[in-house]
Amino acid sequence: MARKLDGKKVAILVTDGFEQVEMTKPREALEEAGAETKIVSLKPGKIQGMNHADKGDKFDVDLTLDEARPQKFDALLIPGGFMNPDVLRSKEEALEFTRHFFDEGKPVATICHGPWVLIDAGVVRGRTLTSWPAIKTDVNNAGGNWVNQEVVVDNGLVTSRKPDDIPAFNEKMIEEFCEGRHEAAVAAAPAVLET
Repeated sequence: MARKLDGKKVAILVTDGFEQVEMTKPREALEEAGAETKIVSLKPGKIQGMNHADKGDKFDVDLTLDEARPQKFDALLIPGGFMNPDVLRSKEEALEFTRHFFDEGKPVATICHGPWVLIDAGVVRGRTLTSWPAIKTDVNNAGGNWVNQEVVVDNGLVTSRKPDDIPAFNEKMIEEFCEGRHEAAVAAAPAVLET
């Protein structure tokens, strides 16, 4: 794969209980495309990956949310799993970190239950996206337009439903991260955040 993302820095916002393949496969694709990735989490040390309900591997945290500056990143990846986004959405520092990317029109990619973080950050209203089907009602109640597709792109936001969608997710994520800032998303951000 061509190194389309040389010089780009991508934050991977994740904590214990993430679906391992939804972090490792996209991260691998990003790094193969030349991006520098950093795992940003709530606490230092290691975080626990999951293979569905079974414990997977542990991964080193590169930066805590206290240390991470969203201004230093070009794009954001939020893996899914059930526990990971559920914990992140209850932490204001994780929501503030996420909002920065939407405020600045920077591309964001999330999969599975990851959109829970976007819902609590208040950035879903008026957007078309997909997710794990069980949170369809949450997306719709937050003002989003949920669709059942392998991958959905809406003005720099890339979403997918599940691990089977990862090849399509990775392709669109790299495409959007390569494009960089989306000016229309910046213009829309204040209206999105007011609601």
